[in-house]
Amino acid sequence: MRFGEREVGPGVGRFVVAAEMIGVLGGTFDPVHYGHLRPALEVMQRLGLHQVRFIPNKVPPHRESPWLDADDRLELLEIAIDDQPGFVLDRRELTREGRSYMVDTLESLRADFPAEPLCLILGMDAFLGFTQWHQWQRIPDYCHLVVTTRPGSTLDMDYIDALPATLVSTGSGLIEETSGRILLQSVTQLDISASMIRAMLAEGLSVRYLLPDRVNERLMNMVKN
Repeated sequence: MRFGEREVGPGVGRFVVAAEMIGVLGGTFDPVHYGHLRPALEVMQRLGLHQVRFIPNKVPPHRESPWLDADDRLELLEIAIDDQPGFVLDRRELTREGRSYMVDTLESLRADFPAEPLCLILGMDAFLGFTQWHQWQRIPDYCHLVVTTRPGSTLDMDYIDALPATLVSTGSGLIEETSGRILLQSVTQLDISASMIRAMLAEGLSVRYLLPDRVNERLMNMVKN
């Protein structure tokens, strides 16, 4: 039986079906915005993912402490994704002590989903800094890397070739194994960042249309209080 498949039905007459791919999107989400949500939706739809698990971190390892506390970031993220089928809020990093290293999160996810292909969704900037991550060499043992790109963008192939993963050209190449592959997936790129939203709020500017209305309304209440 290939990786990415599981047996269904006991005894005689058992058959094999393709396991359902699961997307993984980690981050601080400080706050969540359309630059997180739209690419995640497009990756889920274009690759046929069963779900995308949004995993807010508790103690980000590569940046300063978050602007919003963990409970507020979690609440805004829950508001942002609660009406989108297939989007799942995963709290595991918030309940784990210490720094939120992705390799630990993926090890935990693999224990929960031993037969499903896991697809770690990364933006281009995160992917180019991937080799600076904690124990980054182990990450392809647990998951595929799905790198979101702008239409027509290019990437240094020497960088990809140096990684312990195999580049594939289509999403069908991910279902054949549970981990260890890289896909460059073109998506609509929105030039929105959480730091930009925080800076605009500090200037007293509206951030409407940069994030969902319900998230904006709740965020405004948080800022006022």
